[in-house]
Amino acid sequence: MKQALYGIAAIGLMIVGALAATAVAGEDVVRPAELTAAEIAGAIFDHPEIVVTTRNDRTTHDFITHRSSDKKFVSGMYRATEGHWTYDDQPYGVDEFMYFTEGSVTLTSEDGTVQVIEAGEAATIPKEWKGTWDTMGYSKIYVIYSADGVE
Repeated sequence: MKQALYGIAAIGLMIVGALAATAVAGEDVVRPAELTAAEIAGAIFDHPEIVVTTRNDRTTHDFITHRSSDKKFVSGMYRATEGHWTYDDQPYGVDEFMYFTEGSVTLTSEDGTVQVIEAGEAATIPKEWKGTWDTMGYSKIYVIYSADGVE
């Protein structure tokens, strides 16, 4: 089972690499976005362009590796401290593939089904998903698609 998840994660990362391209300032060259092993291990969160948000004793770190020109596709790495979210009146809102590099999340769907996703595992949440998300903290590589555009 874990080998299948690693395969899925590898495919997701290849898709990110194949689809992600970053324009270089002052050049007309488009290059693939890369996450190195050191960045995946946590060095990305020391990048000077990391977006750190603190709200209600909760801190998140977000580094976008790529945003498509139509803003419908975004990839990057994200780290969050402990938290709880409920998606009941409004569904999740975006289609998101996540590969967890540290920590875990517990996803409880509206029918009561509980899934624990741990470091080294992946999950895809459909935009229509409703339920609760609980964590003691995690880091993840993410790929988001939104027909409305992700801001």
